[in-house]
Amino acid sequence: MRLRYIELFHAVLTTGSLTGAAKLLNISQPAASKALQHAEDQLGFELFSRVRGRLQPTQQALLLRDRIEKIIQDVHDLQRLTTNMSQPESSPLRVTCTPTLAMGLLPEATALLRKTFPRTIVELSTQHSVEMCQSLTLRDTDIGLTLQDIGHQTLRQKALCRGRVMVIAPPGWWPESELSRPLPIGALASQPMIGIMVRDALGNMLQSHLAQVEPAPQRLVSVQTYQLAHSLVAKGEGLALVDPFTARAGDAHNVQMRPLKPHLDVVLYAMFRPDSPLNPVQKRFLDLVRQLAQRMLAQ
Repeated sequence: MRLRYIELFHAVLTTGSLTGAAKLLNISQPAASKALQHAEDQLGFELFSRVRGRLQPTQQALLLRDRIEKIIQDVHDLQRLTTNMSQPESSPLRVTCTPTLAMGLLPEATALLRKTFPRTIVELSTQHSVEMCQSLTLRDTDIGLTLQDIGHQTLRQKALCRGRVMVIAPPGWWPESELSRPLPIGALASQPMIGIMVRDALGNMLQSHLAQVEPAPQRLVSVQTYQLAHSLVAKGEGLALVDPFTARAGDAHNVQMRPLKPHLDVVLYAMFRPDSPLNPVQKRFLDLVRQLAQRMLAQ
């Protein structure tokens, strides 16, 4: 099945008519009709049947649909990649990061960078780690910041700084004299806690440690982001285990925090393509991120 037939098939699926498909592909309606007939002749079965003036996919077409949509997506990805490779970079700083890091670290680093490079064009976005790898590979972005050890085969990963898992609690939960002391994980037994349903390396590590606590913490509310857990803790809904950046986000008086015992490392990584050397603006940005992160974690 030729690519132009695949594109026509997808266009008809999308619009529901040959007229709409022709407009989408910027060809004439007779040309679209002729191409569809050639595709069906080549395949030996019909792809669409006409029902009340609209083209409905046949059973055979429905079986092909998922594969066709994947091919179209791969073609679009290839077009994006070649466009980004062929055109000069219009944006010297394109950064994506996980939502946790977007709360404070990324904006502050960007603001400091622009004091040195005020004419720099900056594009910032948030993505989870899997989408981040795809964005970097397709050259939609140049730098990724994450707390996950991705180990991607075609991307370079560099550790910027190291922190530890923190326990956060509503204001006044612990006496001020105890805040500098690590909280043994056993102290979470029977305590009200915000459940973290994040399916990443950090989330899995926290779940495995909490599973050993007896009696188990009381998890009446569960969330899918560390930021939402932070907000619920600030509202007095219980304790939560979070990364050190989430623990320090927002107003310092919104939550209390203590390091967890045992010590569980959280590493801030920068990711970028090994075949694209970082320019001076990008290098300076990573230096600022490292300095800000280290200062934040030292407080």
